[in-house]
This record gives sequence, structure tokens and C-alpha cells, in this order.
Amino acid sequence: MFAGDQNGLQGDPRLKAISEAIRVVPHFPKPGIMFQDITTLLLDHKAFKDAVDIFVDRYRDMDISVVAGVEARGFMFGPSIALAIGAKFVPLRKPRKLPGEVISEAYVLEYGTDCLEMHVGAVQPGERALVIDDLVATGGTLCAAIRLLGTTQTKWKAVVYSCGATPADKLFCTFCYHNNEERPTFIL
Repeated sequence: MFAGDQNGLQGDPRLKAISEAIRVVPHFPKPGIMFQDITTLLLDHKAFKDAVDIFVDRYRDMDISVVAGVEARGFMFGPSIALAIGAKFVPLRKPRKLPGEVISEAYVLEYGTDCLEMHVGAVQPGERALVIDDLVATGGTLCAAIRLLGTTQTKWKAVVYSCGATPADKLFCTFCYHNNEERPTFIL
């Protein structure tokens, strides 16, 4: 599903500006990868604000209580979105970066494997979560985040709305499966 189909964003000049602000770095971090570098988006305060505003406009009235940001670029967008929609921010970190008791979820990247961790108790039963990540390649990171937030270790059942931030000229919906349940994954 593309931006114009569901959210009335087709033709929105903000999308073009956001897309143009994201630098594509060929063959990074390895040959064949077209890395979408959002650090250039962060240098353009208007495009950065527009990106945050699009997320806020979309999720403001959806009773989201948790914004979970995937390390590290989800930390750049997530707190701003959480503050604007009145939600708490939960960092999803790489292994051994969080003190205290954590739960973890491994996943496959297009160029290797990795793991996300979250504090035990960061999410409460019945909360609704939005996952912020910087890009979607294989979808492995977002699906791992959904599995982590919906794991039985948290004793938590909720719909997890998931977002990534590139490419900015497309907004589509795919589905991730957790415990044989379909979870919507919206990608900006």
C-alpha cells in the first residue's frame, strides 16, 4: 500500500523533500547493498521535521502508548514522535547495551545476523506499540522488534504498528507473523 492510497500523502511535497534529503551510498556496508543514509536527512531541519510530522499525523489518534526505537537511528526519530503523541519511548538495543534484566530476539540481516534487546517490564499488558527504524531491507529487524514486543516473556498481547523511514517516497503495508498472528507493518 503506497502513501497516496491510504493516507492522502500522494503528491505531498514533504515526501519529495524527505526522499531527496536521504543519501544513497552504494556498496555499503558491503558490495551490492544500496545503503539509505538518513544522517543527511537529519542535517535538513525542515525535512527532518516533516518526517516526524508525517509519523505524528498518522499515529496521533491511534492510542499508541509505546514508541519503540530500534538502535540506533530509531533513537533519532522515536523520542520526538513519542513526545508528540503522548507515549513513552522504549529503546530496542543491540546485545549487552542495556543494564539490568533484558529479553532478546535474534534476526537475520541481508548481510549477517544480529539481536535486539529490551528491558523486562518496559512494556505492560494491553499497551499499543509503534516501532521506529530507519530503513527496511529484508524486514528482519522490524519483524524481530514485533516478536520482541509481543513475546510471551512480556506477557503482553497487542497490535504492534511498525514503521521504518526509507525510502521516503513510498509508504506501504506488509505483514509480519508472530505466533501465527498477522501483524501490520507500515513502512514510510
